[in-house]
Amino acid sequence: MEPTDAELLERWRANDQASGEALFERYYHMVERFFLNKVGDAVPDLVQETFTRCVKNREKITKQFRLYIFGIAYNVLKAHLRQRYRGDRLFDDGETSIRDLEPGPATLVVQRREHRLLLEALRGIPVDDQVMLELHYWDNLSTDEIAEALGIPAGTARGRLQRAREKLGAVMHRLTESTEDPTTTVACLEDWARDCRAHLDDYRRTA
Repeated sequence: MEPTDAELLERWRANDQASGEALFERYYHMVERFFLNKVGDAVPDLVQETFTRCVKNREKITKQFRLYIFGIAYNVLKAHLRQRYRGDRLFDDGETSIRDLEPGPATLVVQRREHRLLLEALRGIPVDDQVMLELHYWDNLSTDEIAEALGIPAGTARGRLQRAREKLGAVMHRLTESTEDPTTTVACLEDWARDCRAHLDDYRRTA
């Protein structure tokens, strides 16, 4: 039986470097996927920064490692965006989208129309909302887990996730120039997100 995250973390804290490496390997692809549709060629540097912060703070980890590392990745992302666009334009993670910062299509190449639509729509909503939806649909985190990972109240996470869905639906509606109710389009979100996650994992393995 494979050791749990908690067991690997405990051994790593006792200076078992192999356990630390096993823990990082277990979550490397999840952290990489977290950055893929947001920062383009900066992905390797931000993945490395995320794990570097984990090394520095391993004695302070009090929550599930999976939730902790997503919280670190989110902080690394925000710091990167603020630094990269400092003096160029104001970055507000609750208002600014990736498309606001980097206009143009997503750098990821996908074949299916619904995948392109989903990736573009995610880039068109505020970064906070994009992160909420991706953690929920791509990484299967519940709202309580998202709240713990991001350090926000559970009620706040539930409200933000619902608003994020609504914003995504509105953007998808505009992108399709459809007369459909946006909720009809978003009804397929879970299936699209699952398929799109599989594509991103394939992209990561072949890139």
